[in-house]
Amino acid sequence: MDDFEGIRRFAEVQGVALTVVGSEVPLAEGIVDYFQEANLPIFGPTKAGAQIEASKSWAKELMAEAGIPTAPYQLCPDRESALAYLSGADFPVVIKADGLAAGKGVTIVYDFATGEETIEALFQRKPQAKVVMEEFISGEEVSVIGVTDGETIRPLIAAQDHKRLGEGDTGPNTGGMGAYAPAPIMNSALQELVQHQILEPTLKQLKARGISYCGFLYAGLMITPQGQPYVIEFNCRLGDPEAQVILPLLETPLESLLLACLEKRLGQFPPLVWRQGACATVVLASSGYPDNVITDRVISGLENLPEDVLIFHGGTKRKNNQLLTSGGRVMSVTALGDDLGEALAKVYGAIDRIQFEGMYYRRDIGWRALTDR
Repeated sequence: MDDFEGIRRFAEVQGVALTVVGSEVPLAEGIVDYFQEANLPIFGPTKAGAQIEASKSWAKELMAEAGIPTAPYQLCPDRESALAYLSGADFPVVIKADGLAAGKGVTIVYDFATGEETIEALFQRKPQAKVVMEEFISGEEVSVIGVTDGETIRPLIAAQDHKRLGEGDTGPNTGGMGAYAPAPIMNSALQELVQHQILEPTLKQLKARGISYCGFLYAGLMITPQGQPYVIEFNCRLGDPEAQVILPLLETPLESLLLACLEKRLGQFPPLVWRQGACATVVLASSGYPDNVITDRVISGLENLPEDVLIFHGGTKRKNNQLLTSGGRVMSVTALGDDLGEALAKVYGAIDRIQFEGMYYRRDIGWRALTDR
């Protein structure tokens, strides 16, 4: 992913009509700027725009300038200031590493001792680190991903991710253990609030900073019991695994939508068309995920899956004609259904046919939607 020259040469030689950047790392390192220098079409924000994910403090300052609802915070440039904040805080407290962390840079602590341990470990790993200390906001999480040409921003269908490792939303934060869409909490009134209080003001503030942001803008939101959305985080890309449940529901051709953004005509683009029903995905993880991942386990059973089940490989490799695990989140098992219950039944039915040693997954994906409403 860091071989920008090789990637650009491939796009030139092969006559690639559109390059879409999936990961935050090359975006944060400026691959879009690099392609634009050669007048090659590429979808994603520039390095300046990608700061909205690459620096949590930068994103917080932008939200403060724009009046976007988010948790009160303090940027702590060193261990001492972080511990000082902690000593006077009301718990729980959210501790965020100020930089890219592959979805795992956030810790919620419920007492001083755990907070101190988290801060010590963070600065031990990165002595020059900065941390953002935040007040905890309770509620229900939902992910809204907007697509924008820098002038207009359109939301995709809302999804709910399950960040915690354990069932019942317990345990450490991960890069995501499963997701479903549409999210029942996102009614039309809440969608209007998100559009007018979050998505449009963010785009306006980016423009005020001289940034023409063309790409996906992911807003990870917390919806309070009173129905007020607060921004937990921004990402500069499609979320994962949310994209795996949003895109199968999109009937509008994705490439047409992205080209409309590149050509600055999103405002004239027809309304997005979505298929009826629901989509669900469940992540199969390696033993020890997220901290002590065990890999190189043989994966079997994929040849016996129903045709309407999608498999998204995340941490797999081929060796000696065998498929092996190679990362923490090994694969996502995804299916569509007339409703969420049907989609999840297909997913878990497929998972029953897949095996690898130490395979771990949550059996309660979608529990809020199935029990609360």
